[in-house]
Amino acid sequence: MKRVFLFLLTNLAVMLVLGIVLSIVMSVLGISHRSLGGILVISTVFGFGGSFISLFMSKWMAKKSTGAHVIEQPRSETEQWLVSTVAAQAKKAGIAMPEVAIYDSPEINAFATGPSKNNSLVAVSTGLLHNMNQDQAEAVLAHEVSHIANGDMVTLTLIQGVVNTFVIFMAKVLAGIVDNFLNSDEEEGGSSWTYFLFDMIFQMLFGVLASVIVAYYSRKREFSADAGAAKLVGADKMRSALERLKQNHPSQLEGSMMAFGIASGKGVAELFSSHPPLDERINALR
Repeated sequence: MKRVFLFLLTNLAVMLVLGIVLSIVMSVLGISHRSLGGILVISTVFGFGGSFISLFMSKWMAKKSTGAHVIEQPRSETEQWLVSTVAAQAKKAGIAMPEVAIYDSPEINAFATGPSKNNSLVAVSTGLLHNMNQDQAEAVLAHEVSHIANGDMVTLTLIQGVVNTFVIFMAKVLAGIVDNFLNSDEEEGGSSWTYFLFDMIFQMLFGVLASVIVAYYSRKREFSADAGAAKLVGADKMRSALERLKQNHPSQLEGSMMAFGIASGKGVAELFSSHPPLDERINALR
């Protein structure tokens, strides 16, 4: 329920902010929301705006949704090891020290998030700490630090913004064409129930295709993060960590946290999966 409430609250806030921005932009440009230029502006504002607002809120959302405890003053040897290990890896990777956190979950997982290389968070699950040895855990941390060093969060946001803009623009244009065809006797289309119906239908259809594109990039940058971890701690440690993940629980992370986690959910069609199969990742490290 907490995750659902945060999801609804965040999306309402995003829609409110983007609605205000859109009204200002349309007023300044003096264009109609029914023209191609107006549709492009609407698509761009909502396509990129939602993605970037989510990026800037990502650390806060991750902490709230997972209940992660940020380690400010280490209270145990394990917490001290986590902080010192991430600090050493961040220095080697050339990024600012991320916040380090632990969240309660039986799954073996970790994720990185944050709006930039110098403002990030690395969080690990209690399941990872209980079920991986130190070398494996070190490799997982290196994988997440590599995501940050590679700028994957920002790049994925840009890609998501582009595909979101395309989806919204094409859906509205095609919905307008269908609406005009079905309501040719009306003086002006673009506001009937058929327009809104087909707008939703086209957004869902194009959204599926967009998800394939985003997932393809996500799988590619997993290989890059694995390679980055291999450079930081050694390929053997990274392969060992991936082998251990074969006995993992299905991931309970959502959205960008799953995309930047060490492991993904199971039973997802490969075209829509954010992570490549573990065997492919292990073979790539050889």
